[in-house]
Amino acid sequence: MEEFVAEKTQVPFKVALLAGGAAGTAVDVILFPLDTIKTRLQSEAGFIKSGGIRGVYSGLLSAALGSAPGAALFFVAYETSKGIYGSLVQHERLQSIGHMMAATLGEVTACLVRVPVEVVKQRTQVFSTSSSLESFRYTLRSEGLRGFYRGYASTVMREVPFSVIQFPLWEFMKSKVSEKTGQPVTAWQSSICGAVAGGTSAAITTPLDVAKTRIILAKKGSTVAKGDIGFVLRQVIHERGLPGLFSGMVPRVVWISIGGSIFLGVYEKVKIWASSVLK
Repeated sequence: MEEFVAEKTQVPFKVALLAGGAAGTAVDVILFPLDTIKTRLQSEAGFIKSGGIRGVYSGLLSAALGSAPGAALFFVAYETSKGIYGSLVQHERLQSIGHMMAATLGEVTACLVRVPVEVVKQRTQVFSTSSSLESFRYTLRSEGLRGFYRGYASTVMREVPFSVIQFPLWEFMKSKVSEKTGQPVTAWQSSICGAVAGGTSAAITTPLDVAKTRIILAKKGSTVAKGDIGFVLRQVIHERGLPGLFSGMVPRVVWISIGGSIFLGVYEKVKIWASSVLK
């Protein structure tokens, strides 16, 4: 018998934790090479000097270790706040506001784990360090603990607009599919909705992703390393023109479209399974 996603009930803490962790690990490990290519295209040194297609799995360890807790934190915060908002505001047309608020809270929380992982991962992808552990040690030695949160503000400023577009769009498309079929959406239907929502969000927020990458990879003490997104965007335009703001957009859209499909599809599937097991 086909299993369906329950849309109207609040997702329990343990279920969101397990499903979010599984979804994050699956998508980051499967699509890691595309993420490496995107990062190298956006780096100040350029694609070829940053390694080209060599070592596309550099930094995989840090991504794999950080994926589960980051995604789990996001979905715990997202599902909890969405459930609270839904219980307080019953009007259907106002639910998208709750989805935006929930996505914002989820991203701010998840970035506490995601940013240190991103710093280690991207430095391993671009610089001549041989492993995630070496990048970790180098960052700790040269910048201390604060170095792991270089780019926190720019990452949050990228992730919040991304999720504010992606999650309300995902929820809206799921509700329309459910409305048309007369049944709760299945995991594979959620997966397709996730691909469309993710790809759309990825294209729109690419300039913010370019700025975040430049800030994380900048040399300590440089103007870029200070994290002024406006300055970085102006610098990119000066160096590469307006097209420079969309460097790496194609692999980013492909990566996040496929990633959105895997991420939200796996999340829903594991959520269904975990809801029946963890009663």
